[in-house]
Amino acid sequence: MIQMLSRLYENVFATIQALLENWFLGLAARLMFSSVLFWYFINSAMTKVGSGFPGMFVVKDNTYAQMFPKLFESVGFDASQISFIPYGIIAYAGTYAEFILPVLILLGLFTRAAAAGFMGFLAVMTLTDITGHDAKIGGFFDRFQDAAIADQRLLWLFPLIYLLIRGPGLVSLDAVFGRMFRR
Repeated sequence: MIQMLSRLYENVFATIQALLENWFLGLAARLMFSSVLFWYFINSAMTKVGSGFPGMFVVKDNTYAQMFPKLFESVGFDASQISFIPYGIIAYAGTYAEFILPVLILLGLFTRAAAAGFMGFLAVMTLTDITGHDAKIGGFFDRFQDAAIADQRLLWLFPLIYLLIRGPGLVSLDAVFGRMFRR
């Protein structure tokens, strides 16, 4: 009886795994990440650029306040006193990463590179939040599930880690272009 139940258990879950493993988990990771964070990052990027064309290609002064709060304060809140190299380059790169990376993740295009880039972006964002904005780190394995940085960023990272290791799955532009170029 136990062997029969064991075989039934293994067969049921092996069937589920076989049906879903090549497409579902990558799609689910992308949709989970995007449903929670797509507009968060797009809206954050929108606060850093001007409106319309060509304003969307110019980062506003408040970008420096968000990314380099202590530096911005030290120059009297005058962004013209901040050197373009490296701070301006970082401001532009960070701002446009917030526009581009969520779109790539959602579409499943260059997914592994986008996930790696987003992981780096989150590391820099977290460091800025802790050192520049004095955010509380929190702790892992404590009884509080709402640590400002630790718990939140760990949950943000998990779908990215999955996408980096396993890829976006068959329901993605990566898979479509992969099939096209293999022909």
